[in-house]
Amino acid sequence: MTAKTADVLLVGAGAMSTTLGMLLKQLDPNINLIMVERLDHVAHESTDGWNNAGTGHAAYCELNYTPQQADGSVNTTKAFAINSAFEVSLQFWSYLVEQKALPSPEKFINTAPHCSFVWGEKNVEFLRARYQTLSQSQAFVDMEYSEDHDVIRQWMPLVMQNRDPSEKVAATRVRYGSDVDFGSVARNMVDHLQKQDGFELLLSHNVQDIDKAKDGRWNVKLKDKNGSNVTINAGFVFLGAGGGALPLLQKSGVEEGKGYGGFPVSGMWLVCKKPEIVEQHMAKVYGMAPIGAPPMSVPHLDTRIINGEKALLFGPFAGFTTKFLKKGSMFDLVSTIRPDNLMPMMSVGMKNMDLTKYLISEVRQSHSARCDSLRNFFPEAQDGDWELAMAGQRVQIIKKDEQGKGKLEFGTEAITTEDGSLAALLGASPGASTSVNTMIGIIEKCFKDRLASDGWQDKIKEMVPSYGFTLSDQPEMLKEIRQRTLTTLQLDKEAEAQQPQ
Repeated sequence: MTAKTADVLLVGAGAMSTTLGMLLKQLDPNINLIMVERLDHVAHESTDGWNNAGTGHAAYCELNYTPQQADGSVNTTKAFAINSAFEVSLQFWSYLVEQKALPSPEKFINTAPHCSFVWGEKNVEFLRARYQTLSQSQAFVDMEYSEDHDVIRQWMPLVMQNRDPSEKVAATRVRYGSDVDFGSVARNMVDHLQKQDGFELLLSHNVQDIDKAKDGRWNVKLKDKNGSNVTINAGFVFLGAGGGALPLLQKSGVEEGKGYGGFPVSGMWLVCKKPEIVEQHMAKVYGMAPIGAPPMSVPHLDTRIINGEKALLFGPFAGFTTKFLKKGSMFDLVSTIRPDNLMPMMSVGMKNMDLTKYLISEVRQSHSARCDSLRNFFPEAQDGDWELAMAGQRVQIIKKDEQGKGKLEFGTEAITTEDGSLAALLGASPGASTSVNTMIGIIEKCFKDRLASDGWQDKIKEMVPSYGFTLSDQPEMLKEIRQRTLTTLQLDKEAEAQQPQ
């Protein structure tokens, strides 16, 4: 058996672990990190380019982040929180580009205007109210709104092709929305970390057990692809393994993980790579979710740029699965049932039968039926131009509610132990887009002594100038920071083109 020692063990080589590793290495170049991954590549599960929508979630276009209230008003709380969190990611990525720790921006992030598109009187009224509410803030001041077919056609030509001119439609646009190849972000971060002393990457290693020693450190037992055993003794463990984080959290036996369960949801995309079609669309266009659909099933027609190749995707089409990972086991769901989470999971199952039926019906859809959904966004779409591709798995959180039963959560949740020696990230969207903000939160909870005594706060402030502030409450700061990040990451080329030479 091989034994290794580390200050920090990062389980999973996706967006979350790589971001935390990069942050910690910037804060303390001498920190000793080990990253373990069950697959033979970095960022091959949910973080991989085609396993997610690639939307830099800033709440510009995602209508599920701004639910309409009974009185007709729009609740913007979540939109402002997500917008501020994504700005933190943009700041950190800009810093890494400036430090040559990430490559030129077009290798991992590109401009794709973020648009919302709706049809029908009621939906138009909602989008108008949403725009009027959001655009009053500096965070959304550049949002454009139109009900004019000609204007909308300029923003999204495919969407308006041969559409009935009398149809009531509306759209919003933020010109500097982004398409992010999170797989590229993660792999480039790991490439940089591997050039530093005190970092080791172990691919094709599966976590078998996680035990806490009497001295407060963790012994994590691994098995490699050849069946050899490895034990890592670490002072801090981060479980950032996507859908695999819940089973690992359960292996640790920590009290903070009790009562949590998972509701797995699969996803599929329609993909088009025909240049004559792809070149007519340069945007991420989000619509309204079908009644009964989970938030991850909000339909959108997207430009995707992965490894320099441009394509279009439409979806996602949700499905039901018992796997927690795309390359997981059909027994993943059953294997996580415990006495402490049995009641919450049963309660959620009983309360969400309609959701389960909806997911199963999605799986059974024919290719033609999926293309009919696409034609709501692209009326001239031809079935033969689109292929079905599998997206990544998502595991939504099940947890106890106030009555001790269960509730289903569609966001992300960071769980940390009381002593700060272990942290885990559960859940799905907005996930990778807000990874930097989430990982800074984990550092604040689990490394608070070093924040106060080792100058870490000043270093975080250097990497993320808005640190310590809520950007939605600081319009002038937001304006200044956004100008810097958009310039550094080359995201506002339309504005640059309009500048006098």
